[in-house]
Amino acid sequence: MQYLVSVIDDKTGSGTEEEMAAIRAFNERLRAGGHWVFAAGLAAPETSTVIDARGEEPVFTDGPFIESKEHMAGLWIIEAPDLDVALELMTAGSKACNRRLEVRPLLFV
Repeated sequence: MQYLVSVIDDKTGSGTEEEMAAIRAFNERLRAGGHWVFAAGLAAPETSTVIDARGEEPVFTDGPFIESKEHMAGLWIIEAPDLDVALELMTAGSKACNRRLEVRPLLFV
């Protein structure tokens, strides 16, 4: 099973040198354990574009889609046999990046 892990923060690119070192070490732990799929930071919400192509013509709107004090500042996609393992792994991820995380199963169609 794969999980999307959203890093929640009120800033973008705000990791300290110590946090970035801890994140790199955590990422190596994910790789070594066979849980690594992908990870990345995200640009600020103000850089986003929202697309709505449900009508006759697409509408492009400068983002963000949702005005919020906090936003998704980065993400991991991990592989884990079940939610309990994903939560255990990402508890260490939260500690490493010093941020709150949201863990959600990916659904494939």
